[in-house]
Amino acid sequence: MTDQIVIAGAGHAAGQVVATLKQQKFAGSIILIGEEPYLPYQRPPLSKKFLSGEMPPERLYVKPASFYDDPQIELRLDTRVTSIDRNERRIMTSTDDGIHYDKLILALGSRVRRMAVPGAELAGIHYLREIADVDAIRAEMEQYENLVIVGAGYIGLEVAAVAKQAGLNVTVVEMAERVMSRVVSTEISDFYQIEHADRGVNLRLATGISAFRGTDRIESVETSDGEQIAADFVVVGVGILPNTELAADAGLVVDNGIVVDDHCQTSDPDIYAIGDCSAHPNAIYDRQLRLESVQNALEQAKTAASNICGKDAHYDEVPWFWSDQYDLKLQIAGLSEGYDAVVIRGNPADRSFACLYLRDGVLIATDAVNAPREFVQSKALIAARARVDSEKLSDSSVQLKEMTG
Repeated sequence: MTDQIVIAGAGHAAGQVVATLKQQKFAGSIILIGEEPYLPYQRPPLSKKFLSGEMPPERLYVKPASFYDDPQIELRLDTRVTSIDRNERRIMTSTDDGIHYDKLILALGSRVRRMAVPGAELAGIHYLREIADVDAIRAEMEQYENLVIVGAGYIGLEVAAVAKQAGLNVTVVEMAERVMSRVVSTEISDFYQIEHADRGVNLRLATGISAFRGTDRIESVETSDGEQIAADFVVVGVGILPNTELAADAGLVVDNGIVVDDHCQTSDPDIYAIGDCSAHPNAIYDRQLRLESVQNALEQAKTAASNICGKDAHYDEVPWFWSDQYDLKLQIAGLSEGYDAVVIRGNPADRSFACLYLRDGVLIATDAVNAPREFVQSKALIAARARVDSEKLSDSSVQLKEMTG
């Protein structure tokens, strides 16, 4: 019998675990442990509406404080889990508390990948992962004019859009030859490069960083070709790393994430792992995936909580992601890696179109720009591993939901 559930981590996924447990009438106690001083909150708005000031802090929270005002729930914030004793089913924390668990859920999330170049510790260099990071960046935006962003992924370009709309001079430096190269095709990259350039963002592609220069505070960024770019402050967005060390130290199987099955169970049946830190089997793509997305975190949270409550829940979803830049909403369904054909549906000049990716005639992914219908309808085709004629896909007068293999 499960009397006590301990959740290590207090992010979006952890908040969803608590919500699902309550919905399913879990009768035991729930202990939620988080390193930050905040209730579980959403991270995607941090680089978008929260950074711009359009979203107040209280709207970030997954649930209001009153939701946790329940004798069944114990919050331990500003606290870190330091070790797991699987034999005793006990964890230790940074406050030296030994806490028993019947079931343990690892919602450990991820951390930013930090740069190791000369000057990387200068004041004025920021990473964006937590509320406190955004508060610091926003304060810089109010005081300074010249921003250099390192990395042209989602975070870098979203910050660039917010900063440009706030009137700053923005330069983005990216090692790859195109923006968002890890997640989208050349067609989408080209479209976004034009959009940012048209708004005055200075894009330096195929360019590395050799050093940050300044005495006590950042003054310039030195690129790999020796150029010095004036910088009042810097935001670095060069990826994240899954927090797997706690699991590895406890002897759980780790392989680019804490390995789980389709029930979100680790190699220890009393321990589950969800969100950015976990690696799960995906039947659609027939391989193990570690996903950095809210959708993945929330659905895995529901799956783990449901299984703990005695249900037989399986996690097998089409991955999806999104990014807001200016008035453009990019919605991605599926994973385009390994595609051998791309079909453009609609006209990029109209700023509403979709790129659909095929492998051996099967639809595997869609990138939709201001095209929510294509995004929604393509998910069903991807899940069904639908074989669709490319000529039909390009005909926007025929809805995707009407196409079959």
